[in-house]
Amino acid sequence: MRSFALPLVFLAAMGSAGLALASTTAEGTIKSIDIKAHSLTLSDGTVYMLPANFKDPGLKVGEKVSVAWAMKGTQHEATAVTVIK
Repeated sequence: MRSFALPLVFLAAMGSAGLALASTTAEGTIKSIDIKAHSLTLSDGTVYMLPANFKDPGLKVGEKVSVAWAMKGTQHEATAVTVIK
């Protein structure tokens, strides 16, 4: 029985790591957007830094969006912004 405990703990740890990686998408309403500063702020106050080559698809304040992001240091780096219709 003891020989099965370690593999089970290992599998549980690996499964929870996958959950942490899956939580890199956020949905919300745009509070502000500054294309020159490459930043997007959602209504919850979270600021996402947009890539330097970001092409603005016509985002507007008040629009609901989905933001794919990853932590880079202490900043939320957006990798994609999609309008939710």
